[in-house]
Amino acid sequence: MTANRQVRPITCKIPVCGTVESMQVITRKGFSDMNPGSPTEPAVGTPTSSVNGETEARLNVSVVFTNVEATLAALRVAATLVSRLDGRITLMVPEVVPYHLPLEKPPVVHEWNEKRFRTMASGCPVETVVRFYLCRDAEETLAKELKPHSLVVIGGEKHWWPTRESRLAKQLRRAGHEVILTETE
Repeated sequence: MTANRQVRPITCKIPVCGTVESMQVITRKGFSDMNPGSPTEPAVGTPTSSVNGETEARLNVSVVFTNVEATLAALRVAATLVSRLDGRITLMVPEVVPYHLPLEKPPVVHEWNEKRFRTMASGCPVETVVRFYLCRDAEETLAKELKPHSLVVIGGEKHWWPTRESRLAKQLRRAGHEVILTETE
């Protein structure tokens, strides 16, 4: 049963200028590498060094992919937040893989998704890291992968009834994260 709950994150880094500097497929321990020679832990950039040689913490705003239009609105909000604070955006893309397929074989071709999200993130004026998570349960994966007290931006459609996005925002707030829900009409 625990094998079904494992997560396979895949990261591609998109720097400020919008061109791809490095593309890495990463895996967690316990999975075979899809890309030989790739690291076993995520590498999402180089920390900035201070005068005395210690590393500084950078503001990281996590944006959760919901749908294209809502995520673009969430990316704009996140870019506004981090542009003046020398931060970066992490676009988290949980890809739910049905149980009848192995986690390594999602129903959508990964290269197509990579190109799609590279295009989406390249329009962002700040450093953006795209992280794919091949998983069985998107909400559980996000809860596990977000660092404690993360700043999260979620885009969704505006409705008077609770939506999947508003329920996710409520769940993440209960877990101790700061969540901004951007609603589009």
